[in-house]
Amino acid sequence: MQLLTFTVAGQTYAIESRRVVEVLPLVPARPIPRTPHFVRGIFTYRGRLVPLIDLGLRLADAAPVERLSTRVIVVHYHPAAAPASPPALLGLVAEHVVSICSSEQADVVAPAFAIPDAGFLGRLLRIRGRTIQVIEADQLLPATLAAGLFPAPTAEPAS
Repeated sequence: MQLLTFTVAGQTYAIESRRVVEVLPLVPARPIPRTPHFVRGIFTYRGRLVPLIDLGLRLADAAPVERLSTRVIVVHYHPAAAPASPPALLGLVAEHVVSICSSEQADVVAPAFAIPDAGFLGRLLRIRGRTIQVIEADQLLPATLAAGLFPAPTAEPAS
């Protein structure tokens, strides 16, 4: 499996590259009132409105550090409330996208942690001397927030 690695608050994380749609420069976002602090807002990506999550705030509760290397990782997101629906898009702000690496080169250091409200923290790997935590994108948003950002489609009334 291929992994896209990135840094957040000085730590290295990864996401499965098959989930990645595109990596973009940092884009402006329109704030969404009354959402958690880690939701930067929404932005337009190829004509679609996409929620934007600040990984620094979500993973480490660290103030975002915007650098020239800050990127938005657009990923496929499967809301738990609509598993049969096609994947939605979710933007993830990372301080620095590092590289693509293979998990075949990795040693599993620890399985996924079972921390309440942190189901997005996947297994820990050691690749080329670095400890990398895999992020489970589908678990990044609490269920109530995901339901609000990705409402289930409603059936059209019959004529």
